[in-house]
Amino acid sequence: MAAAELDTAKAIRAYCLRLLAQREHSRQELGNKCLLKGFPKDDIVPILAELAEQGWQDDARYAESYARARIQKGYGPLAVRYALQQKGVAMEADALQPDEDSWLDTLVQVYHKKFSGDQPLSRQEWAKRSRFLIQRGFPADLVNALPKHLAIRFLKN
Repeated sequence: MAAAELDTAKAIRAYCLRLLAQREHSRQELGNKCLLKGFPKDDIVPILAELAEQGWQDDARYAESYARARIQKGYGPLAVRYALQQKGVAMEADALQPDEDSWLDTLVQVYHKKFSGDQPLSRQEWAKRSRFLIQRGFPADLVNALPKHLAIRFLKN
């Protein structure tokens, strides 16, 4: 290995370790950040493989950490899975399948945080609320089960 290649490899490794010291990153994220920094792609790939082999970078660990953070922010399973796919860890996204009851609990928490009161709702108001929850990444069937679960009353038209 030439001295310039060795210096580049050391610089890439140091840059990646600095990023990983701040928070978990997916392999794709690290690669993109290295490319933006101006490192050659041919030099980045082996360093990323080495970091993964040594346990410094792990897509499964990243997916778990990222999913936990998104769930705590009130996002549903569809939004979490989509975000992970965008970050290049789609394979691990399937492994993060909590049971439906835990997603229902999360849905109830998000609903109560956003909407208060127990007055009867018009169908139009419920449609607004359900759209919000669906846009947050909760499946429509889970959102549609929410009125029965929370005993939400509707106005008679």
